[in-house]
This record gives sequence, structure tokens and C-alpha cells, in this order.
Amino acid sequence: MTVAMVRSRAICGVSAPEVSVEVHIANGLPSFTLVGLPETEVKEARERVRAALQNSRFEFPQRRITVNLAPADLPKESGRFDLPIAIGILVASGQVHARGLDRLEFAGELSLTGELRPVRGALAMTYAVFKSSAEHGAVRGFVLPLENADEAALVGSLTILPARTLLEVVAHLAASAGEPSGTPIEPHQPAVRLTPPTHPDLVDIKGQKIARRALEIAAAGGHNLLMVGPPGSGKSMLAHRLPGILPQMSGDEALDSAAVLSLAGQFAPQRWATRMIRAPHHTSSAVAVVGGGSNPMPGEISLAHNGVLFLDELPEFDRRVLEAMREPLETGRITISRAARHIDFPARFQLVAAMNPCPCGYHGHRTVSCRCTPDQVARYQDRISGPLLDRIDMRVEVAALDDHEIANLPDGETTRKVADRVDRAVQAAYDRQGRVNQAVPGPEMERICHPEGQVKQLLHAASVRLGWSARAYHRVLRVARTIADLAGEEHLATQHIAEAIQYRRSLREN
Repeated sequence: MTVAMVRSRAICGVSAPEVSVEVHIANGLPSFTLVGLPETEVKEARERVRAALQNSRFEFPQRRITVNLAPADLPKESGRFDLPIAIGILVASGQVHARGLDRLEFAGELSLTGELRPVRGALAMTYAVFKSSAEHGAVRGFVLPLENADEAALVGSLTILPARTLLEVVAHLAASAGEPSGTPIEPHQPAVRLTPPTHPDLVDIKGQKIARRALEIAAAGGHNLLMVGPPGSGKSMLAHRLPGILPQMSGDEALDSAAVLSLAGQFAPQRWATRMIRAPHHTSSAVAVVGGGSNPMPGEISLAHNGVLFLDELPEFDRRVLEAMREPLETGRITISRAARHIDFPARFQLVAAMNPCPCGYHGHRTVSCRCTPDQVARYQDRISGPLLDRIDMRVEVAALDDHEIANLPDGETTRKVADRVDRAVQAAYDRQGRVNQAVPGPEMERICHPEGQVKQLLHAASVRLGWSARAYHRVLRVARTIADLAGEEHLATQHIAEAIQYRRSLREN
């Protein structure tokens, strides 16, 4: 056989489209040509594959070799195509029989000695294979490096065939062809011991009744939260305790989150179904936070998908970074546009931000005098634009505690107690509308809540007096619905609306 076709996968955002690695060997001067829009690391596969084949005691054909990565208009990157290219050359040159090749897909980078090295995006690739098998009824196995096996096996019923070397893959193909010298690869049995998340406990937070209450509401409804207070008041402590009271991830949520982390090479199978908290530094660039690059990669907002994005010192972030988050906060997705391609990444994160009230941090402090002028305070707070603030559901003040309060206040409730209440509220929301309150569109939430009587009057009066936009009106309604769920109430009452209004305070009121 002079032509062979091996299946593999490319990475395009969080999707993994199928790639056909076609190998043709013809007479002529020895050459090795790669076509199909390969990036630099794919082009370098020529040298890795040649050395791997020779060091694995195979013959490298001294003929005209052409490798086509189809479809031709899909960019191909990384070293994951090394293994399918090597298999294609062996099949096309007659050194390996092709029987059963159509039931397998391959991915893996080759070392010069023929060993397989792990690749990024294994979970995204195997998830795509699983969906393709389910849609077309053609069950395929996936051959990939051993180090990727635990991650890939989290997809479910897909057959994962892990290999350490190119020789093991060839021996498996020989066994599939019925050759007595072949040795089949045993399907991988996941042996991952999940590590329970170790989030800090809310019991460590003394006082801060309003901030703790806001944190609980935010967890129960998926709401965005801004905490304003002087240095050392506990804003960061509160934020890092939010993941501990969030509801357990569903299977689909866990898979989506893990697929994005896998693209960045940051997924650990032991942390399966654990909600992430990402806390980028305020000097981070727009590409680091939102995503992008010449070869688009997910940013912090996507790595926090189905988790928490914590932005400490919010006004210190570059304005372009903050403004770039406005659309993802609404849509739950981010599109990275380049001249030749558009990449979509999921970005349904829960934003928790913290900031000082002024440049020196002590504006409104009970004991420490603020050194900032009114103009300095106003300019500092104006670094947060109105459109961004409009997308933050809750804004609370976190006041500083003095030494006497810290020493004498009792410990707060434990994370476990608060998480139980949050779980009940989230379950009530799912029973009613199939998702958390924050994810419900405004008009639908209005139909669900159906405010009338005194509730409608209070909402209207607050909207007119405070100059709310339609977005702000619906966000207050969602927060009020969450407060009612935490109280176990089926219908909204004025006290629920009144509490939600209190969390919509202006920065200038702090």
C-alpha cells in the first residue's frame, strides 16, 4: 500500500474537529512534505518522526513522502500529530497492516527514541470522539500517551488505549490484524483517587454579618459581588471561602470546566468536579485575562468557567481588561477573532471583586484618617465604569474591625452549615426553572416572580429614585428571588425586595 489514512483530532477552542492524516509514498527523490496548514511545531514533526521510526528499528522510506492533514483550511498546531503521521508512514510503506485502523484515533508527541509524550487538550479530544461515536454509531478507541490516560478516561464509556512507546502502538495494530507476534493494549481502567477540595472555612470570619450574608446569597444565585472596604477588613478571606459553599458541579459542568483547563495544560484528574477560583494579579494583560494570542488560548475568565473569578484591587486593573469582561458577564462566552479564524471559549464565571474605597484605603474608616481629597476619591472610584458596575448584582461594604471586636466576637457559622442552606436554595431554583437565578433571562424572571401589589410599588419607586437601567431592575429581581429561595418562600415579599435593593448601593455611598 502506498496510501494510508489515519484519524486524529485538532484543537479549535474547546472543540476538537476530526483530522484525516493522509500519507502517500511515491517514487522519486527522497523528500518529506507536510501540507494542510501546519504550524511550526507540526512541521517539525518531520524530524521527530524520522528519528523515532529509525530508533524503533523501523525503516524510514527513502522515497517521496507526502503527508496531508485534512481539512486543509483548518490550522493544525502542537506535536499531537506525530503519532498518526508515524503510523501512516508505517502503513503506507507496508510495515504495518491497516486492519482495524478505521476504528481507532491517534494523538501523541514522539520523542526521538520513539517514546510517547503527553499532549494538551486530551480531554477535549476524547470528548469529541465520544460525541462523534454517539452521533454516528461508530464506536472508536483512542490511542494516546499513558500520561494522558487518566484525564481522557473521565469522559465515560470511550475506550482509551494508553501507550508508552511507538512500538506498543504497532504491536497493538499487529494484534488487531491477527498476527501472533502482536500484543494488544489493554483498555485503560481509571485509577484516579479524587482529592476532596480543601477550601478555607467560613468559621474563621468574625463579624462581617452583612458581607457573609451577601456571600451566601451570591453562592445560592450565582450572582456577581463587589466588596468595598479598607485594607485588612477581610475581603480576600471572604472571597476565597466562596467556592466552599457553592453547590456541587453537575457532570456536564465538570466536563466543560475540565476541557478548558485541559487546553491550557492545567487540569489535574484528582481535582475532577472541583470549582476553580482564579485570582489573576492586577497587572495581568487583557490577553491573559480574556484570552487570545496568535494561537488563541483561553484566558482567566475561561479557566474560571463554572467557578469563581476573584479580582482583588479592582480599580488597579487596566481599564481595557475590565471593559473586555462586559460581554462575557452577559453571554457566558468569549469570542477571540483573528483575520483567518474565530475561536469561542466558554466563560460562565462568577465574578467576585474587592477594592479599597480610595487610593489610601481609609476613606470612611472609623479610626484612621483618610489622606485623599474628594477629587482623588472620585477619580479612583470612577476607574470602574458604569456599564461594568451595572453588571455586578451586589455591592457591600466590608468594615474594618478593631482589636476588641476581633478578640471578643464569637466565631461565625461553619462552611458546612451555610453550604446546606445554599444547596436547598439552589435545588428550589432548579425545581422551578432548571438553572440558577442569575442564568435566567430578565423577562423570564419577571414572569416567574410576577411582582404585584406592594412588591411592584417598591420596585418601581426604587427604580425611579435610583435611576436603574432595565438590566439593573432585572438583576435586583434575581437577587430578591434568591433571597426568597434561601428563606424557603415561594412568592416574593417586600422584605426580599428591600434587602436586594440594599445590595445595589452606589460606590459613592461607601
